[in-house]
Amino acid sequence: MSNDFTDEQQRYLQGVTAGLHIARGVPGMTGLGAGKRLAPDDWHAQARIRAQAAGGELSALEQAKAERNPNDIWDDMAARAARGEYPTGDDVFLMKAFGLFYVAPAQDGYMCRLRLPGGIFSSHQFRGVADLAQSYGGGYAHVTTRCNLQIREIGAGDPLKVLMGLYDLGIINRGAGADNVRNITGSPLAGIDPQELIDTTDLARAMHHHILHHREFNGLPRKFNIAFDSGGRVSALEGTNDVGFVAVMPKNDGPLPRRPYFRLLLGGITGHRDFARDTGVMLEADECVAVASAVLKVFLANGDRTSRDTARLKYLLDRWGFEPFMAEVQKHLPFTLRRYPLARCEARAPVQKAGHVGVHDQAQRGRRYVGVVLPVGKLSADQMRGLADLADRYGDGKLRTTVWQNVILGGIAKAEVKTLQQEIEALGLHIRASHLRAGLVACTGSFGCKFANADTKHHALQAVAHLEEKLQLEQPINIHFTGCHHSCAQHYIGDIGLLGCRVDDPDAADDDADPVDGFHVFIGGGYGANESIARTLRESVPASQLPGYLQQLLTAFKAHRANKDETFVAFVRRHAVADLRAMLDADPAKAA
Repeated sequence: MSNDFTDEQQRYLQGVTAGLHIARGVPGMTGLGAGKRLAPDDWHAQARIRAQAAGGELSALEQAKAERNPNDIWDDMAARAARGEYPTGDDVFLMKAFGLFYVAPAQDGYMCRLRLPGGIFSSHQFRGVADLAQSYGGGYAHVTTRCNLQIREIGAGDPLKVLMGLYDLGIINRGAGADNVRNITGSPLAGIDPQELIDTTDLARAMHHHILHHREFNGLPRKFNIAFDSGGRVSALEGTNDVGFVAVMPKNDGPLPRRPYFRLLLGGITGHRDFARDTGVMLEADECVAVASAVLKVFLANGDRTSRDTARLKYLLDRWGFEPFMAEVQKHLPFTLRRYPLARCEARAPVQKAGHVGVHDQAQRGRRYVGVVLPVGKLSADQMRGLADLADRYGDGKLRTTVWQNVILGGIAKAEVKTLQQEIEALGLHIRASHLRAGLVACTGSFGCKFANADTKHHALQAVAHLEEKLQLEQPINIHFTGCHHSCAQHYIGDIGLLGCRVDDPDAADDDADPVDGFHVFIGGGYGANESIARTLRESVPASQLPGYLQQLLTAFKAHRANKDETFVAFVRRHAVADLRAMLDADPAKAA
């Protein structure tokens, strides 16, 4: 007789065993109601046991985390590097907890993702990252859509050399990947923005260090994003985060003192077509970290450990509802959450779509900040060193990365702006950009990501160069190129969003030709006061035809808009998609 159990029988036995563990008080399995203080690993052990007790089966990667804590693999990484080997199997995932991504087959090497709160680097750190990229990577870095940097093309023998070099610079990137809290973003102009309600620098730093020093926040059900928005000129895109803190000012006629507070937003994940929603909670600045920590505890205890597709915070909120979730959050706090109507807060000051590029005044009298335009976020090591030197020579010694994949130098004397501009141009960079290039965002794409269906950065630069030659626009338009459904470039919030896909080669001589890069086209997305998920306009446009199709779309906008002040987003939102398609099909100058 066989002793093997069916899958259904095995799941039943797992559930029974888990229930017995909880009932009998197995260490770490007794539940929060027992009044015990849980050790960091017990939080996750309990959550896994509860999932199995309910009849669920842990996902493969959740099982991998259960079998080995990702923080315990340093010796294995060192031995593998000494052999000149890359990771295989579950180790590929586990190494992401150190910010190390083995990105084959796109590149036979590692990408190292950093983390620095608010994306504000000292010149020393920026210069040091450049040196690491030169010594162990491809000689360049990418600015990401989370105010961060990535080093690419790191060889099999060098990942720990990069990590130790970062640690020496004071850049601790534990948790920069895998199921952890990612880089804490904040307003890039924190402390120098004349429009901001509050400087978010210290909050981002406090949140960053809180995460690093609470091991229970390693190995969450899924990745987790937190952002602080100051109410300033350049948005932190807080609505796209799992937790967003938005600075607000109470109106004069309310019971709260007239000073800055933060609204708490939860559940943003625009790749899944959802923005973070206001919870009705109003926080003092010094309450934010504690509340984020409480949210994380509820999430790690109750998030889905059985399906990667529904493991983000949004799906727990969808299952429970916001009020039951917030009631559970309250249990982890020593103070009572303050409820306050959003209608009793002043409206946020307008975001400046091009406030991250060019020359602008800052809060400090007589000083300017200068936004440097980067070719879809790419900087050579020499350019990084050059910018670090300029930040020291002309500015405050800081380099501020933005969610728009560029760098800002602050503290520039008005009289030195022209000289600084000349030196930036000598590095092969610029501070002025067209209305198209200023809002151009592109993920890494198939150049360096195994998930991407298209070479996004290449096609982004190609499309914008074509449009700049053919069109003149009076207002900024954000165009977001993302390579896959993970939506790292957040195509759903772009005025125009492009999602990479594989399409038949329109120039192929036979049906057996390999597919080529293509894009699905989305329109009308937005963020902040204009937030909206973009609608599908057209699917499967070959990349070779994309510049012409975008030209056709923007030409139709200019021809049919109500007046020169109407924005592209306002134009497309007042038309049904079918009407826009008909408008384009009827265009005699159809470029595609």
